[in-house]
Amino acid sequence: METVNIIHHMNEFRNILSYATNIGFFFGAGTSCAFGLPDIMSLTVESKASLSSSQQILFDKIETSLKDLGGKAKVSIEDILNYVRQIREITQGRPDYDFSGISGDEAVELDKAICKAVFDVIKEKEAKADVSDIRRFMAWYDSANRGFVKEIYTTNYDMLLEMAMEANYTSYFDGFTGSYEPFFSPESIEVFPNDNDSTSKWLRLWKIHGSLNWMKKESSTISSERIVRIGKIDTPINELMIYPSKEKYNLSRKEPFIAYFDRMKQYLQRGELVFICTGYSFLDQHINDIIFNAMRQNKRLYVMVLCYLDDQVDTMSSYATAHMNLCVMGPTRMIANGIEREWIYDESTDADVGYKLYWDEMKKEFILGDFRKLIEFLIENSGRKSMIEEIANEK
Repeated sequence: METVNIIHHMNEFRNILSYATNIGFFFGAGTSCAFGLPDIMSLTVESKASLSSSQQILFDKIETSLKDLGGKAKVSIEDILNYVRQIREITQGRPDYDFSGISGDEAVELDKAICKAVFDVIKEKEAKADVSDIRRFMAWYDSANRGFVKEIYTTNYDMLLEMAMEANYTSYFDGFTGSYEPFFSPESIEVFPNDNDSTSKWLRLWKIHGSLNWMKKESSTISSERIVRIGKIDTPINELMIYPSKEKYNLSRKEPFIAYFDRMKQYLQRGELVFICTGYSFLDQHINDIIFNAMRQNKRLYVMVLCYLDDQVDTMSSYATAHMNLCVMGPTRMIANGIEREWIYDESTDADVGYKLYWDEMKKEFILGDFRKLIEFLIENSGRKSMIEEIANEK
């Protein structure tokens, strides 16, 4: 396999960050794992354990069916919810209809119970998380005084990003509007703000799989059924709106999902953009289709994928060799311009005093697939470190 000197490549990375006119981010579960939240399989085990015994029996039944039907060795909470919601749709939630031995009302209650279990598991871990490094990242991103709309897309349900931004007094928008019970407003995310818009400098946070503080508000005498965003909550009183599935079973679930993905398509195709993906394993085909279609249509889009493990590089190999505007970087190898190469560190021709920010000398590995290490690298190379630290340390 060919080799590439990581010093030369990271010099190019620094130049890209310095001169890019537009930088966006996509955060997968790995970014939250860096701060103590569970990965998908750990979340599956812990969520199942908090279900009632009868619900665990249904859970096991679905897990067995999925393994038999799909040949999966591991079934995640997302797979379970997909299946439950398909049953819920087919049976219309009725007790007198069943599918695969699970009645409609059992599917409804299991859906709610799983979402509540996910809430409890993540909320417990969230309370223990130290978001000081995320505050530093947000301060870095928000202080980049460039004329572009700063956007973060994430599949994570937790609220670490919101906690960090609000601790920094950073203004942001997530598609919800209102004060009493903020409701999702698809019209508000269809248009990109211009320079005269007072919100143009706000960060945009698009939680494309939902959030722990999204609830379904039942219809009443004064309003129809809608999705609302609650503030800080300890116990949900309505059905949680988190969607790890690609198949949504009614209009109220589809609306935020479709609106966010339409926004993502527009964003990736608007012109020059460096789009940095971290903590994401590219296992959601719907998301992948949007990213790769945009790369084919917009030659000024450059996607950089930072991988925590080399297994993720293997997953990306077929994509990366087919797209010249995709760069994949893992611990021991990378793919750029369609060619896979192994990292080497050779300072004989070009020394780099800051190499420890991206290179583990003992393991001989690239380390920016770790979100915490990426944050440190971005700040150290920003030229604004003292200002960023001041913002992030403000009480």
